[in-house]
Amino acid sequence: MAVSYDNLWKLLIDKKLKRTDLKQLCGISSNVLAKLGKNEPVSIDSLEKICLSLNCHIEEIMQIVEDNK
Repeated sequence: MAVSYDNLWKLLIDKKLKRTDLKQLCGISSNVLAKLGKNEPVSIDSLEKICLSLNCHIEEIMQIVEDNK
């Protein structure tokens, strides 16, 4: 199984925010932002910061998908 953050990027578009805005708003590091962009796992703490900052639930920013490998 793999993680997809496509919902997060769609939510940012809906809120007219850029990835750099997300970084500043949530207080996440550039490394976390890079991992999100590559659909790599990030800590629950980082996901919590994003959800609290965007006022959303975790299922609105990520999903578990089948691994194509």
